Amino acid sequence: MQLDLQNKTALVTASSGGIGLEIARSLAAEGAQVVINGRSQASVDQAIANIRADQPDARLLGIAADAGTEAGCAALISQLPEADILVNNLGIYEAVGFFEESDADWQRLFEVNIMSGVRLARHYLQGMLQQDSGRVVFISSESGLSPAPEMAHYSATKTMQLGISRSLAELTKGTQVTVNAVLPGPTLTDNVEKFIQDVFPGTAPAEAQRRFIAENRPTSLIGRLIDPREIGDIVTFICSARAAIINGATIRAEGGLVRTAF
Repeated sequence: MQLDLQNKTALVTASSGGIGLEIARSLAAEGAQVVINGRSQASVDQAIANIRADQPDARLLGIAADAGTEAGCAALISQLPEADILVNNLGIYEAVGFFEESDADWQRLFEVNIMSGVRLARHYLQGMLQQDSGRVVFISSESGLSPAPEMAHYSATKTMQLGISRSLAELTKGTQVTVNAVLPGPTLTDNVEKFIQDVFPGTAPAEAQRRFIAENRPTSLIGRLIDPREIGDIVTFICSARAAIINGATIRAEGGLVRTAF
């Protein structure tokens, strides 16, 4: 399927690794010019080299900036005044008991997970509406619908993203702009692999991953961790003209983990 993204510029926050890197890779494969973002120039350069290893002709730019801060968002906007596609992928998580979560913990996750997307959408969405074309995608989580007790603050930010995404979609009524949220389930990134090894120390990686799904996410219908490339391809489709009728949606890509029919 041709997604015709050749004339589009896409900004993917936190795209130097994990899900963000695979979203960037997929968008680049469809011809988009992709802006790789990470907190350090070294991580950005490494991500660009990673993509170019299998896509030598990929159109890539790099911007090192911490999108989890006001100054970092300002730096991104200064270096990239306009974008056709904004993927708000940046997000952090940690397993902390509710009674151990401090005010500072809550504020930190709110600042990174929520305000990064708010600040960037506030700028780029206006330009998209003016040109009557564009895509904004928030990378939320299955935890936004099925809150995790060991990550109450993370789950709360992921639920809030759904409300923000829908609110912004209302601003696009009658235009060719869409705003959606994609909800991945447990995905096999380097950070998740490390997290699972910490949960099951001394266990072989494949067995630790199997046990994590069986014991910690037993409602998963696919019974495995998600490949980050699977999320990348879903997001790329949502960013294309082929997905013009999908707007204001919560797109579940969690392997059937959430037990609801809607």
